[in-house]
Amino acid sequence: MKSIETVKAEVGVTVEADALTQRNNQLDATTEEHYATEVVPMSQRNIGFFDMVAIWVGANSNNASWYVGGTVAGMAFAGAIGVTLISNPIAYLILALVGYMGFKVGTSTMALTRPAFGVRGSLLPTVLNTIVFLGWAVVNTFIAVISMSFILKDLFGWSAYGEPGSVGPMIAGIVFMSLLNFVAVSLGRNSIKIVERIGMALVLVLGIWITVVVLKTHPLSAIMNWSAPADSVIPVGKAVDIMAAFSLAWVLGIAEFTRYTRSAKTATVAPLVGAYLSLLWFAFIGIIATIGAALSTGIYDPENSDPSSIVTNLGLGSFALILIVVACVTTNVVNLMAAGISITNVTKKIKPLHSIWMVTVLAGFLMLIPLFLASFLDTFMGFLEYIGMVLSALLGILVADYFIVRKRSYDVREFEKTGGEYWYYKGVNLKAVAVWAFGVVFFLVVSNSEFLNNSVGAVYPTILVTAVLYSLVSLTGKKPRLT
Repeated sequence: MKSIETVKAEVGVTVEADALTQRNNQLDATTEEHYATEVVPMSQRNIGFFDMVAIWVGANSNNASWYVGGTVAGMAFAGAIGVTLISNPIAYLILALVGYMGFKVGTSTMALTRPAFGVRGSLLPTVLNTIVFLGWAVVNTFIAVISMSFILKDLFGWSAYGEPGSVGPMIAGIVFMSLLNFVAVSLGRNSIKIVERIGMALVLVLGIWITVVVLKTHPLSAIMNWSAPADSVIPVGKAVDIMAAFSLAWVLGIAEFTRYTRSAKTATVAPLVGAYLSLLWFAFIGIIATIGAALSTGIYDPENSDPSSIVTNLGLGSFALILIVVACVTTNVVNLMAAGISITNVTKKIKPLHSIWMVTVLAGFLMLIPLFLASFLDTFMGFLEYIGMVLSALLGILVADYFIVRKRSYDVREFEKTGGEYWYYKGVNLKAVAVWAFGVVFFLVVSNSEFLNNSVGAVYPTILVTAVLYSLVSLTGKKPRLT
């Protein structure tokens, strides 16, 4: 017969073991990545306000933001800054709306397309969304590798991008960046939180430093008085579309993060503030760097929007290299996570974290493609036009379905149900697909409109038209839902 002391000891060990098991289960819950259609319960939401700001500061504080600033510099300083101040807040208000949807529903952005497009119909936006985020990872990394090539030329005499013998150094840079991207996403959102916390501090240093360097090289007064050659001036509407397409691309990845938040404020205000302020700052750098290069050389070339060549001339190349690499990685972790989770909206045969790893490796191979294109700028502009065309029509439908048609009420239990509320015709909502197709055609037609090219562009009118049209065709003849 056991003594009382023995029983107490055994019970104590059992209680301690149970407590340890419970703590381990809680830890697993906060590190687990969820499939696209899985609802993240409040007990497993661990992204706070500061982390959300850091994620979106890191997302927009990058080489691509410099580059997009340089592409609109043809409007001259005042016009380029004006477009940045006006176009992007509209995009980030839409970002906040979809962020709220992710917080309330608890699923990924692509899962949120199921009520509008159907259980099977969501496959189409999911495939296109995956392509977009993979494309951004490729674009952002390639721009960073271009910058690295000029810095490495200054440090070691290697051939820079566009020069004979530059293919080898460029491939080496792509491999190096791909490995860093893989490490950064290795643990899913938890490694991303660490990367963004460290990265935000470093990219802020990068922003301050490069701003000072550029303005020391070229006085702001000279930059403000510069004007582009007549044949290089960009119409206002075209510049609005460039900025809108750049910023709206983030919208279809926002719920991947806001479904891990505990409050509406964290899901809406934090990403809006982080994304907008960082984009404004780094686009400003791209604008002044491109105009500064035009003042120095007498030639306006949007390809000069990356100021790395300026800072290397001042002997600060190695420090610039470190910060450019960090800025690239902090952006790509968002792109790669969004692309990876999107795939799990199509199949659950791949675990979410494995899906993120898979797209990271794929992106590394895709980065070789721009290396053999004649003009990277033309490719970049074509990519932005593709984004504006397909996403503007999609976003109008997505936002209208949740806020207008269904009045902020989604039943997640129906997201994967055959024959359920979101099944429609063979799993596809033909009305949504038809409106989306109309929106794409509408964009293609009005993008050549002289009036829109000189005013508001084609992206935002397309969002508005598709939202109104989808609401009309969805609400007409709709029976009230029984509760």
